[in-house]
Amino acid sequence: MTRRPSRLVRVLPCALAAGTLLATTACSDDGGTDGARVSGVTASQAAGKKQTPSPGATLSTDAARAALITEADIEDAWTQVKDTEAQNWHDSLLIGRVDVSDFLSAKAQAADCQRLLDSLFDDDLLGRPSGASVLRGFAEGDSRLLYQVASYDRTDPQDSLRWMATLPQKCDQFTVTDGGERRTVQVVDTSLPAMGDAREGVRVSVKGSAGGTDATLTLDVAAVRVGDDAITVTAGGIDGGENDSVEQAAKLGTQRLKDVLAGRTPAPDPSEVE
Repeated sequence: MTRRPSRLVRVLPCALAAGTLLATTACSDDGGTDGARVSGVTASQAAGKKQTPSPGATLSTDAARAALITEADIEDAWTQVKDTEAQNWHDSLLIGRVDVSDFLSAKAQAADCQRLLDSLFDDDLLGRPSGASVLRGFAEGDSRLLYQVASYDRTDPQDSLRWMATLPQKCDQFTVTDGGERRTVQVVDTSLPAMGDAREGVRVSVKGSAGGTDATLTLDVAAVRVGDDAITVTAGGIDGGENDSVEQAAKLGTQRLKDVLAGRTPAPDPSEVE
């Protein structure tokens, strides 16, 4: 699979980069990293129909930024990183071509699983936003949490949520090859409490090696639709998933997005959110 060399590859802290799942080229002064990202390939989105109209006007970039969560909105010791650093996070274990021979219905299922890996790598799980799109990243040890608020007013995030709901069945376990390396990927469903107009959650685990060292990348992912807009939360790393933090971020982030769309200022203190 051909990948464009102009994109950036997500990296762990420099002390862990060699021999683990991610490759590092440089370390920033604030403990962040910069690397060389490679683009993925996406598949066609499934057809669907929106259920609920957006509660407000088209989401602007400033409004989307106001809807982003902060450190106070998530549990544990997450620390917000610079936006430029978060935009450069891309897990190299997600790179590869899905082995079609793993699937009974071959090409169709393989395409869905390829789309999953590529969209996780490229931070566009719900498809390319047609409007405003902003990201914020948080770090806790070797784990990363990436939070996105985006507008899909000319596309349909509900289509992608329906597609996402099929992944634990279509892509429960499959193999990815990258050069001479083979990796095993597992996808399972994760439950989310009622929030927004629709929501889906999955856990993706990729077991392989990088730099000759065995590694397993585990990512918990949640996507929540509010009208034509949506939030996406992805968190985890080689230390395992971060389901609790993802759920907390999705819950409070959904309320922040609703507030912004209704013309209200989001509560600065998460305890003020019901």
